[in-house]
Amino acid sequence: MQRILGIDPGSRVTGYGVVDAAPGLLSFVACGTIRVADLPTFAGRLDAIFSGLNEVIQLHQPQVVAVEEVFLATNPRSALKLGHARGAAMVAATQNGLAVREYNAKAIKQAVAGYGQAEKRQVQHMVRVLLGLAGIPSQDASDGLAVAICHANQCDYGSRR
Repeated sequence: MQRILGIDPGSRVTGYGVVDAAPGLLSFVACGTIRVADLPTFAGRLDAIFSGLNEVIQLHQPQVVAVEEVFLATNPRSALKLGHARGAAMVAATQNGLAVREYNAKAIKQAVAGYGQAEKRQVQHMVRVLLGLAGIPSQDASDGLAVAICHANQCDYGSRR
């Protein structure tokens, strides 16, 4: 059994999801968001992302962290801020001695919905189905879970409950 923390970094909201995976088994552990949009400085936001993910790591004790790669945004400034948020997430992982794996959005959507161009709602729905959840997590939390599921699939841990 491997515990995986998936992270969907954002400069305003970072989503995360924790799953346990083994061959033929995938189970939900936790998910949530770290909301930093109302902090007054960007440096403060990065610190809050780092601290929040550090708490998640300490609480859930994952063995590996999977992070969504930066996508090519039309706004270079947005892409740069997203890169900073990813950096804060990756440093939280490495400071806790965890390996970090990176996946692009297309691979994540393919792993969860079977289609690399899937819409956000399709991903949310499939995360709920694959993990047998009663409700649909928030979009950011679902994205974090999707990153974790993608890593589980890359490790040949099937997507069955």
